[in-house]
Amino acid sequence: MSASMVLGRILLPASAVVLLVGVAWNAVAPGKADRDRPTSGPVERRAEVRVTAEGRVVAYPGGEVTVGSEVLGTIVAMPARERQTVRRGELLAQLRDDEVRASLAEARLRLTESEAALKVERARAGLDRLLPGFGLSRPGAVPSPMRNDLLTAYQARRDAARAAIDRLEADSARYRIVAPIDGVVIGRHADPGETVSPAAPIVTIADLKRLHVEAEVDEFDIPRLAVDASAIVRATGYRPEGWRGRVEEVADAVVPRRGRPEDPARPADTRVLVVRIELLEATPLRLGQRVEVEIGADDDRGTRTRAE
Repeated sequence: MSASMVLGRILLPASAVVLLVGVAWNAVAPGKADRDRPTSGPVERRAEVRVTAEGRVVAYPGGEVTVGSEVLGTIVAMPARERQTVRRGELLAQLRDDEVRASLAEARLRLTESEAALKVERARAGLDRLLPGFGLSRPGAVPSPMRNDLLTAYQARRDAARAAIDRLEADSARYRIVAPIDGVVIGRHADPGETVSPAAPIVTIADLKRLHVEAEVDEFDIPRLAVDASAIVRATGYRPEGWRGRVEEVADAVVPRRGRPEDPARPADTRVLVVRIELLEATPLRLGQRVEVEIGADDDRGTRTRAE
């Protein structure tokens, strides 16, 4: 067989087959490469929306109250103790109120006196109406028009005594410092024997059953925030996986950063947006404790688990 025949019958068909196989492989290889490539695309997109911030554990609005005195006075008793659980209305501190209590006792005696006098005068008025029907009269009886005025005066005296008691009872209550909410005493700012001025703090109470995290998010991360987004709250020295949370509220205005950030890479002069994080599980975190928050971290963690 000549060389031309070998080239036409064997080499050319074999070359054509190799060329077709190569074309087919190039068509299939990109799809296979995409299937074999690690599914890191969704994870990276999740990571792009993750926001990190520093925050503190705080009580809900109205859940932490510092109680003070409305009057100048000396503390004579202070049942409240640190870490003591108290109920609303329970006595926290008693100021000296001897003068007020004496005035209150005097006002109550005046009320008793005025009520007794009013009863006597009403009895006399009844006699003055009955006796003339029997042809009799009472010595010292006053005419009818004057009798009505006299009864009105006795009634006014009784009402004035009642008003004085109400005023003095209100004054006396100002010397009793009571708990405005149910909670735990987290701070005592005075001791028995001290004289406190009006508005001076005496006791701080907090409802430790309902705590949340207030995180300060840098203003350039605001577009990546959303209410109901998941979050992870972590604190130094505790379990690394942290605790689950949820973005409960996002403030309407940015404010200056309240404290210097612990992370040196985080600018200290950036304005921040305060974000409230609801804790979705029990934690050992304490009121005022500094924490690290990752908003969107829970979604990212779930995506990595599915990808693996």
